[in-house]
Amino acid sequence: MDTKFSTIYLDGGFVEALSQQHSEVLNPATEHVVGVAPACGAADVDRAVAAARKALTRQDWAGTSGADRARLLERFADELTARADDMATVITSEAGFPAMLTGQVHVQQAIEFVRYFAALVATEQLSESRQTHNSPATVEIRQCPVGVVATLTPWNIPLLGALSKIAPALAAGCTVVHKPAPQTPLSSYLLADAAHAAGFPAGVFNMVPADLAGSRRLVAHPDVDMVAFTGSTAVGREVAESCAKDFRRCALELGGNAAAIILEDASVELISAGLGLTGLALNNGEACIAQRRVLVPRNRHDEIVAVLAGVAQSLKVGDPAQPDTVIGPMITRQHRDRVLDYVSEAAAAGAVVAAGGGIPADLDTGYFVEPTVLANVSNEMRAAREEIFGPVLCVIAYDTIEEAIEIAQDTEYGLSSSVWTADFARGQEVARQLRAGSVYINASLALDPAIPFGGFGSSGIGRELGPEGLNEYRETQAIFTPLG
Repeated sequence: MDTKFSTIYLDGGFVEALSQQHSEVLNPATEHVVGVAPACGAADVDRAVAAARKALTRQDWAGTSGADRARLLERFADELTARADDMATVITSEAGFPAMLTGQVHVQQAIEFVRYFAALVATEQLSESRQTHNSPATVEIRQCPVGVVATLTPWNIPLLGALSKIAPALAAGCTVVHKPAPQTPLSSYLLADAAHAAGFPAGVFNMVPADLAGSRRLVAHPDVDMVAFTGSTAVGREVAESCAKDFRRCALELGGNAAAIILEDASVELISAGLGLTGLALNNGEACIAQRRVLVPRNRHDEIVAVLAGVAQSLKVGDPAQPDTVIGPMITRQHRDRVLDYVSEAAAAGAVVAAGGGIPADLDTGYFVEPTVLANVSNEMRAAREEIFGPVLCVIAYDTIEEAIEIAQDTEYGLSSSVWTADFARGQEVARQLRAGSVYINASLALDPAIPFGGFGSSGIGRELGPEGLNEYRETQAIFTPLG
């Protein structure tokens, strides 16, 4: 497929961008340019928002039934499925994620998001009559689309992050302006092509790759009713401040610093297979939900470090296009260097590098980092307090379960955590004491579209997925009619 683009998708078709600026897309494994996309400014953003606003006003999407929307969403899912192989190849190329991951997770799971929300609204009643408490009247309670939604997604989940927002927004009857990350815009052209083939009314879905000024214009645009954003906590604060000025809604899925609490009875096999592999390899470690801080009983510290180090040393790092590669490159050279800085700073502060800690000796091209295990980490170290976003585990010892919970909670984030134990009841007891949007027992992740996902504290506002995710894109209206 052609990966040199000069167009944007708006008002039902691909049109030339007004912007003459463009951004090159690098394959982080080869450092070669693999595509080009426009870097649009305010003028192109304004066109896309105008198309979405016009489509909302026409009511040929917002005014349809849930069943009608579901049929078109299913068609959209079918068109995405027809492009699944191409999307997986593109995501591996632009983001560096291993081929074993992109097809099954980044693409197929994203398509399941669309089918889930289609099923959710297919038989849904969008209004109900409600008995009044002390008024002689009839009341109709309606679920209305919030309006024009801007979706801004990060480079680490270019399709998953997009469809976790676009699918519920469309299902709710909203119109959408989607802005992909500048590092990974190519897959969004396939997404837009699938939307076009599905036959959404003109302006219901729009896609515009934007530069920083264009992105800020989209977030602040007075005709955007809601912003759905996934990214860093720092940028999330900017988005929230911009929306707050006009009392516009925002849903924010931001950073994380998950703690995996290993209880005394957790088996070596469980830790190795469940935590070692996913904690290090999931999305090359570039995942906000990665169980980065591993909290272990002090008397098992050395044993568990040895287990995790063995896993780290066994993982194949290299060309993500190869089917047996487990960990690919970091997204950019700057990001790779940032990950390595965390490791070297922790080592200087007293942590022990039990595995990895550098650049693989046989990979002098690409932005690779060895899977790394840091032992004897203190929760006061920067590597334990901040989101590393790379294949690095920080092992922290605790003496009592109360101390483990205290360490787990000693963070500004609250996106996810996990508990590892042979006793499910005990695991649930500990989980209920953790302030995190998702807590997993003997797991690091559950990508199920029925399960709401989001965080406490600096990890964001609102929820994605599940009925809760659909309701983020709705307003409730009461129509009051007096009797007699």
